[in-house]
Parts: sequence; structure tokens; C-alpha cells
Amino acid sequence: MLAQCLLLAHVIGATVLFGTGASIAFFMVAAHRTRDPKLIAHVAGTVVVADTLFTATAVILQPVTGYLLARIVGWDFSEGWIALSLLLYVVTGRFWLPVVWIQIRLRDLARWASTSGVPLPDEYFRLYRIWFACGFPAFFAVAGILWLMLNKPSLALIQLPRR
Repeated sequence: MLAQCLLLAHVIGATVLFGTGASIAFFMVAAHRTRDPKLIAHVAGTVVVADTLFTATAVILQPVTGYLLARIVGWDFSEGWIALSLLLYVVTGRFWLPVVWIQIRLRDLARWASTSGVPLPDEYFRLYRIWFACGFPAFFAVAGILWLMLNKPSLALIQLPRR
């Protein structure tokens, strides 16, 4: 019963990570395409809140539920699919952490432009391009993790001594 509860929590967390990431990207891109500072400021503000509430919570809980589930079920952490999942999780984090700061900055720049009645500054567009580029590796890394979780392929990536 505990394993089933942990599995459910882990799957929900993975779904939240993937779904929130895809949704945030969609709404940010749609808002950006309007070039309307007021709309971008509103959407980016919502994105920052959503990333804080949903993504950050899932990012924290995923390793916890994954670790506990692996221990209870008896999966060895040196199994290739688990090791590769952890590596992809780190890759995701390396791209997601800067994106959080960029989203806050994009929101602030759009708010400034909106309240000042001026077009979005060049810094906004520069940061948006970085934000957009960071989304692809993070998205595909999470998609890869989901595939690994579902398929649990036999991968001989590392050979750690067994206890």
C-alpha cells in the first residue's frame, strides 16, 4: 500500500513537472508574440507564481518520492535507467534554475515598460531568447525521464559495486 501511494505521488509529481513546464512555455510564448508589455507582465507574473507553487514543489518532492519508492520496491540506484533519470534530472535543474530568474526579470521588465508607456527594452528580448533556448533541453530531459520511468529499460551505463 505504501509503495502504491508513493508511486501515485511520484507519477503526479512527474505529471506536474511536465505539464506545468509545457503550459508555462505555451502561455509565455503566446504573450510574448503580442509584444504587449501589459499582457506580458500579467502572464509572466502568473508564470512566476505557478512555477513557485507547482514546479518548485514537484522539483523538491520528486527525488524524495523516487528515493523512497526505489527503496521500498528494491530497485538498485545503480540501475542504468535510474542513473540516467537522475542525470537528466540534474540537466533539467541546470536549465530550470536560470529560467526562474529570467522569468522574474522578464516580468519586471514588462511591468516597467507597461507602467512607463514605452516599448519592451532590448534586455527583455535578449533574456527571452535565452529563456526560450533553455526550455528545449529541460523539456526533452523531462520527457526522457518520463520515458525511462515508464519503460525501465535495461541500460548498462555504470557499474557500481553492489552491497
